[in-house]
Amino acid sequence: MGWLILALMGAVTFIYGVSVQATLLCLVVKPLPVLALLGWLHDAPPSDYRRWISLGLIFSLVGDLLLAWPGDLFVFGLGAFLVAHLAYLKAYLSDCRRPALPALLVAAVAGAVLLGILIAHDLGPLLVPVIVYGLAISAMLWRALARLGSDVPQRSAVLAAVGAVVFVFSDSVIGISRFVVAFDAAPYLIILSYWLGQWGIAASTFSQGQAAKP
Repeated sequence: MGWLILALMGAVTFIYGVSVQATLLCLVVKPLPVLALLGWLHDAPPSDYRRWISLGLIFSLVGDLLLAWPGDLFVFGLGAFLVAHLAYLKAYLSDCRRPALPALLVAAVAGAVLLGILIAHDLGPLLVPVIVYGLAISAMLWRALARLGSDVPQRSAVLAAVGAVVFVFSDSVIGISRFVVAFDAAPYLIILSYWLGQWGIAASTFSQGQAAKP
């Protein structure tokens, strides 16, 4: 319950900070929901899967701070989240390595469509970093979807898949709002879907009983 309260306090305060453009407040409280997930994750059964998910959350924390920091540190935040997605990818590969070609097709199409839209709007010096990031998050999505219908516990597979899909949605909104067209609701859509995605990924480490409820 304590971790849930910390996460909710951080989330509500951050959203308030965004609404009043309080940059320093946002910088201070933005990491709290993911910090709460890391604390909660200690209750999950020890495994390689949990270890890699924890590492992904740690690099997500770094990315949170870099993206909230005054000044444009977007490329550094992108790098931190790239490592986070590679950690999640490794976690998914730790318990499922089947090819899952339909999942690969879905992830490839989603990645290709988003990258096509972004590339068409002149990414400039960010072209290569964005392509690399797009490939990494598409691979992460593929491996999350590949766990569905495998020998992995269904609850874990579903939570990870939903978390990955929502995380991809969050990153897609970031890309569209930054490179294609900005819109007022973007910051709220981005952060809420990001937190929901991270929750799903973290919750997937709990495969049985009531443990997956923060």
